[in-house]
Order: sequence, then C-alpha cells, then structure tokens
Amino acid sequence: MSTARVDATAPEALFERATRVTPGGVHSPVRAFGSVGAPPLMIVEAKGARVWDQDGREYVDWIGAWGPALLGHGRPEIASAVGRAAENGLLFGLASPDEVRLAERLVARVPGLEQVRFVTSGTEAAMSAVRVARAATGRSVIVKFAGCYHGHGDSFLIRAGSGAATLGVPDSPGVTAATAGDTQVARFNDLADVDRCFAAVAGGIAAVIVEPVAGNMGCVPPAPGFLEGLQERCARSGAVLIFDEIITGFRLGPEGAAGRLGVTPDLLLLGKALGGGMPIAAYGGRRDLMALVAPGGPVYQAGTYAAHPLSIAAAQATLDLLDLDPSLWARLEVTADRLAGGLAEAAIEAHVPLRVQRVGSMWTAFMAAQPIRSWDDAATVEPRRYAAFFRAMLGRGVLLPPSQFECGFVSTAHGDPEVTRTLEAARAALAEVEA
Repeated sequence: MSTARVDATAPEALFERATRVTPGGVHSPVRAFGSVGAPPLMIVEAKGARVWDQDGREYVDWIGAWGPALLGHGRPEIASAVGRAAENGLLFGLASPDEVRLAERLVARVPGLEQVRFVTSGTEAAMSAVRVARAATGRSVIVKFAGCYHGHGDSFLIRAGSGAATLGVPDSPGVTAATAGDTQVARFNDLADVDRCFAAVAGGIAAVIVEPVAGNMGCVPPAPGFLEGLQERCARSGAVLIFDEIITGFRLGPEGAAGRLGVTPDLLLLGKALGGGMPIAAYGGRRDLMALVAPGGPVYQAGTYAAHPLSIAAAQATLDLLDLDPSLWARLEVTADRLAGGLAEAAIEAHVPLRVQRVGSMWTAFMAAQPIRSWDDAATVEPRRYAAFFRAMLGRGVLLPPSQFECGFVSTAHGDPEVTRTLEAARAALAEVEA
C-alpha cells in the first residue's frame, strides 16, 4: 500500500465527523460494526484478498465487498476495461452495442434467462421482478422467507435478514400496513409452512421470491427437495418463482445456483459478482413474462443509469475472465473447504461451539453447535461470543463479516497465505472467547 494513502485523522474522530453529516455515520447500515462492538473501519485501498485502512493497517479480507469480489479486489483487467470505456464517455443515456453483447452472453449462459433487463442495484432488480410477477398473474400477494433479504424495497422489509436483522429492526418503520399485508412470510426449508402461506390467500399467490442459497441470515443451504418443492407449487398454482441470485449468481458456478442446483426459476436476479466491483444488477427470465416490461409491455421500469457503460464494461471483462478460467470454481471449493475445516478444528481445540456452513465459496462461522436451517435457528445464536471472536480476529489482521447474519466470501485471490494466516489467528482468537 502506498503511504500516500494513509490518513493521519484518528478513525474515531473521522467517524464522529461522519455521524454529524450522515445517518449513523455510514451509507449502508452493516458498515457501522455496531453489533460487534467495534468502530467501523475506514478503508482506503483494496487489492486481491487484502484491504488497508486509513492508518495503513493490512487485513486479510473475507467480506469481499459483500460478494462482488469473486475475482479479488482491483483486478487489473477489469480496471483497464473500465478505463477504456470511460475514455469514450461516462454516460450516454441511450442504447449501446456493448449492452446488447452482454445481454446476449447472459441469455446464452444462465438457465431460464430468455430476456434480461439491466438495472443498477439488487433492490431495483427485486422490486421490478415482483412487479412483473404481479402484472402477469393479476395477484398482489407474494411469499418471501424469514431471514432472506432482497433489498430495501417495502415489500421485502418484512422479517428481513442481513443488516436489518443485525440492527434488530426486521420490520422497518415506514412500511405501510397495506404493503405488509401483501407479503406472506414462510420459514426457509419448510414446505409445509409454504403451503400455509398459499392456503392463507384466497385470491392466489403472485410470486415466491427466495435466495436459492440463503446468504442474508448467514449461509444456509436449501434442504434436499426444497427448491424443487417451491417450483412444483408455483407451477401448480400459477405463481411465479423468482430466484434472487444477487449473491449466488456466478459465485456458485458458471451458471449460478440455478445451474448448480438444477432448478430453473421463472424469473431471476443477478448482481454483485457480475459487475466485478462496479454497480450493476439485472432481472430476467421467461420471454412471455419479460414481454410485459415497457416499452414492449405495460409494466413500467426505467433508469437513467441502467446499463451504465462503465458497469457494462466491467461485467464484460468479468465474464471474459470467467470464461478464460473454467477451473476457478474447483479451486474456490478447495480453498473454502480448507478454510471451513480449519476453523472447525480450531473451535474444537478451543472447546468453543462453532459451526461453519458453506456452499461453494459462500460461508458463515455460526457460534452454534447445531445446524442453522432457517431464521428460527439463526435468531437463537447468541451474538456476544461472535462479537468477541470478530474483535480478536480484527486485532490480528483478519477481517470477518461484522455479523453472523452475513456470509463470508472466498475469492480467487485467496490462497494458502491467506488461509494459513486466518487459521493461525483463529486458534489464538478462539482461545480468548468464552465457551
């Protein structure tokens, strides 16, 4: 790291300044580190699998920008593509050839994706997909799952996971009773509870939206038959099945969770890893459903920054890198397996209840002895022990997610040095954690 980037301002003083001009001092709640009893980090540089704070301290980073850094931070190929695109203009506000090429690549690659629309955030993609589903079915009520987070749209802040759960406000003020009434909440991995939701709505369900692998109550894999059961229920009732693959898309394999798990939804959302660090998301799916979107159909959705040229360039470069290295997912599995296994062994040695749940390069270290299968399980995990573990790891130069309701992420930049350093830190840190 260049010493020119070091800021002499004390982190506490900088955060105090931030709280005077920004709500809570941060621009996204999980950055505040409040649930782990630590001041937020002020990051000035990120490269590969490492980040540096304003004091020049280096950390092995397992947050990965909350998922986008599949290929590590600051890949030069992606940065160069963005720079070349910037030379042609920062924003057109009109169509461009590159966005057509990217859409064609995604349609050819992702199961069930017959048409796609680019947007700027996962929240926008989720809101738009639900709007399409409601228009297609003529129904209002959707089913979501407790602990699953689909952005901060009103329909989704009903028993949401991730940052909302970390802050203890899963039902957000500002969401109207009417909106809440259009959302049925089921238990993840519980088809009987899904049936309860379907039975409770006389007019029928418009859509079921689900993270195929939950990533916002920590990493929770789908039970065998769960996704297939959702697909069957939606097909039988005429509801639209929406996979939120903002996290899982391209992280779990070249075709995302739909390809890895063998279940094709009606609509799906993409984001995070797609952009390689630039803001881009997408929603798409069956051609007949996407035909409802304006200007071809009556469902209105628009955005000045949609298909932003710099984000399109970053996504194209990301797919280029994925195509050049089809073995990268196998390497991610090996690295993630070594990390998860080492953390579990260190916890056993320290007599600390810790369970590492992993799917591909997504993982969570739950301070729990039993499997976490749903939000009911996750909500019982005592946060104090994890907060102590987080602080002890941070002091040893390892940055974990500042909440047990967030996934950690392995990137292609993580290797033996990062895993070894993390496991050495974990053995020392767990020895300090009260069992």
